[in-house]
Amino acid sequence: MDYEKIPLTPEGKKDLESLRALDLDLLNRNLKDLIEGKEVELPYYNFITGKREWTGKKVKVGKNQPIIIEGIHGLNEKLTESIPRDQKFKVYVSALIQMNLDEMNRIPTTDTRLIRRIVRDYNFRGATALRTLQLWPEVRKGEEENIFPYQEEADIMFNSYLIYELPILKLFAEPLLLEIDNTLSEYTEAKRLLRFLDYFLPLPAINEVPRISVLREFIGDSAFEY
Repeated sequence: MDYEKIPLTPEGKKDLESLRALDLDLLNRNLKDLIEGKEVELPYYNFITGKREWTGKKVKVGKNQPIIIEGIHGLNEKLTESIPRDQKFKVYVSALIQMNLDEMNRIPTTDTRLIRRIVRDYNFRGATALRTLQLWPEVRKGEEENIFPYQEEADIMFNSYLIYELPILKLFAEPLLLEIDNTLSEYTEAKRLLRFLDYFLPLPAINEVPRISVLREFIGDSAFEY
C-alpha cells in the first residue's frame, strides 16, 4: 500500500505497524493463485518514494513448494484468513538474548532489536538513526498490539540472536548515532545506546558472516532478496 494511503493513529500519525496498512485483498488473492499453480506478479514497495511499484516480476511455485511470508503480522490469522489454518505452519522468530554484561546487568533484547533496526533502516530504507529513534515508540506499541498477543499462535519458536552480532552491528550503528545533534530530544537515547555499545569491541570480519545469515538482513550482501 502506498504511504499516503496508510491509516492514521488516533494521534494523527501514520500507523505503519497496523494490519490495515497492508493490502490484504491482494495478498490473499495472490496466495490463492499461487497455491492453485498460477503465476502472479508481485509488487515492490519502494521505501524511498513510499510507493508500490510494479516491476513485472512474476513468481510461480511448484506443487509441493512452500510459500514463505515474513512480517510482524505473520502469526495473526487475519493476515491470511482466506487460507485454511491446516495449510499454514507459523514460526515465531525473535532475538532472545541469553547473555549478561556481568552478574547484575543483562543485555536487553529490546536494545539489540533497536540497533538492528537502526542499521537496517539506514542501509535499505533511507532513514537516519534519528528517524528510527523517532519512530521507535510506535514500533514498540505495534509489537504490543500486533505481535505479543499472537505468540501462542506459533507452531514453533526460533531464536535469531547471534553471539557475534553486536560487535559487528557496532561498526554500522556507532557512526549513525554519533550524527544525532545534542540539541535534539533523541540525543539522550542515542548517548545511552552508544554507552551500551562501548561494552563491545568492534569485529571488522564482516566478510566472515555467512551470506545466508539473518544478520545480512541488516548489514547487506545477503544471498536472499528482501
